This record gives sequence, structure tokens and C-alpha cells, in this order.
Amino acid sequence: MKTEILTVHTPFREEEIEALDRAGACLRAGGLVIFPTETVYGLGADATDAEAAHRIYEAKGRPSDNPLIVHVAEPSDAEKYTITTPLYERLASRFMPGPLTVIMPCRESIPRAVTAGLSTVAIRCPAHPVAHALLCKAGIPIAAPSANLSGSPSPTRADHVIEDMDGRVDMILDGGECEIGLESTIIKIDSEDTVTLLRPGAITVEMLADVVPHIEIADAVLSAMSENTPVLSPGMKYRHYAPKTPLYLLDGHRDACLAYLRTRPQGSAVLCYDEDLSSYQTLLPKIVFFSFGALADEGTQAHRLFTLLREIDKRGFSDIYAPLPRKSGLGLALYNRMIRAAAHQIIHLEEKEEVENG
Repeated sequence: MKTEILTVHTPFREEEIEALDRAGACLRAGGLVIFPTETVYGLGADATDAEAAHRIYEAKGRPSDNPLIVHVAEPSDAEKYTITTPLYERLASRFMPGPLTVIMPCRESIPRAVTAGLSTVAIRCPAHPVAHALLCKAGIPIAAPSANLSGSPSPTRADHVIEDMDGRVDMILDGGECEIGLESTIIKIDSEDTVTLLRPGAITVEMLADVVPHIEIADAVLSAMSENTPVLSPGMKYRHYAPKTPLYLLDGHRDACLAYLRTRPQGSAVLCYDEDLSSYQTLLPKIVFFSFGALADEGTQAHRLFTLLREIDKRGFSDIYAPLPRKSGLGLALYNRMIRAAAHQIIHLEEKEEVENG
């Protein structure tokens, strides 16, 4: 199909408002529209239309048992599509609009094609002005996974979207670079004082703890998920966020990582912290290093991650090495994305220098 690409930046001018009107009409007619959010770009369709949802799966090459997130214009709109609770209201008051997705029981207004057959639905209210304007113009909830081919790094810029989706969707709204760079945090409400974290993101466990007394962390956040386990949210079961180039994560101190990298052949690429870039380049001239952000600046690391993985793929390196993130704060989200991008290939340098699968 012919994909129309339109630039939509804020503040909205007359031609951009017209573009949003057309995009909203396209969604109401069952079409596919890609749009920016504060996390990553989303591939949107009418969340009340089963056939439109099927088109999302087809365009992405996405497994049909992987549920979609339903985006709404206002947190209060969730009641039309799910059975909300007082805890949801507290979470919405604190974190919405923003990068939080909440899973609750689904109403009949959302077809099972969107929920992958589950009795629950994932609700998110994005903060990005283009996403919010599109939801208002469309007048419908928008089901939207990340706008990439299934399994590849999520898109944080319009050129990433065009690489994967040109000719697969009706319209792409170019709203510039996404602010956060990692997908939303996903939680499932279990009771009025307990949630389960299914996918970490910019709304961290520490932030959630200010609202929710008890937070369980699903096993799939930190380890591989068995094939027979139901997929409760996006990003749990399948190999996700992955470059075509093999990625390995280095678990060890700086000196151990440096010693290991000395053994790597020419043609390797390495994501390293800003503090190490100059010395690593001097000591290991045969390896190409990419600045990942300062060690303490996990926000920059999150913002750069998927863009760097896509850039490295284009340059034909033999393999990629990156430091293993910590498991707290925003580091937990980085850890979750990177172990999946690496297919759980972690090199534990302190204990033994070999790849551990999982």
C-alpha cells in the first residue's frame, strides 16, 4: 500500500491540525496510523474494531497471542473499556497522562482480538501532545503496540518507523524524536493494595511504591519465560527489541570488561559509558565504541538504546557488547530490554568467561 507521511509538530498550525483530522478519520475507517508517544512510536488502529486489530498483527508480523495496549485520551475514559478500581484512580491521578499502562478486567466494548483472548485489557493515557490530539480527533480508543517489525528494536524516531513500516500502514505522523525511548511500564492490578509489574519502564518500582503498598515483580521481567506460560502483556514472552547483530551483555567490573574486550576480534561494536569512551578507544583501537550515556545517567541510556542498536545494525558489525545494567530504578527497565535484545546471552566475567544462556 502507499503510506502517507505527514509532519506534525507542536505548536499545531493549520496544516498540522488538518493532518490530525485526516489521521483520525483514517482510524475511524479501520486504517492504520503510526504516531509518536513520549515512550516510542505506536502503530495505531481502532481498539473497538477486531478487523483493524488483526491488521496491526499482520503489519508487524506479531504473534496473535501477544496483547495490544489500548490508548485513551483521558484517564477517566478507561471506565468505558475496563472495570476500574479506586487503586486505578490513585495511579491515574499520580502518573497519567504518562508512561504507565494498567491491566484490569476487560469490558465487552474491546474485542478479544485486541486482548489476545484474555479477559483483561491494558490501558494507557499517553502524555505526548500529538498522541493526545490524535485520540481527541479520532474520538475512539486506539490499540497500539510499538511501530516496528515484531522483535526488532522499538522506533524512537520517524526514520526508524519508515524503515520498518513504509508500505505496511496507511499513514505515519512524524512528531520528532520520542523523549523517553523505552516502552511504558506495565502493571496488573491484583487487589487494592497489590500490583504485579509485568514490564518495567520510566515509572519505576520506587515511584509506584509511593502509591501501592505491595508490588510483585513477574519472573519474566528478569528471566526467560517458558513457552507454555500465557502472555499477560507485551514484551514478556518473545525475543524483543533485538538487533540483527548478536548482542552480548558483560557482567563485571570495568577492568574485567576491558580484559575481555581485548580478546574480541576486529569488527566488534561496544556500547560503553561516557566516562570510559576515550580510554577504551585508546586502549582498543580495533573495536568501535558507541557512547551510551554517563554511568549515572540512565535516562540518557534509555533514550539512546534503541537508536544505537539500529545504527549498529546498519554498519555490519560482527557482534555487539554492552554493560549489564543494574536492577533498580530506571536500570531495571534497561536490564529488561537488554536481556531480551541479547536473547539472555550474558557473559559473567567474575566467575567464568563464557556465555550463559538464560
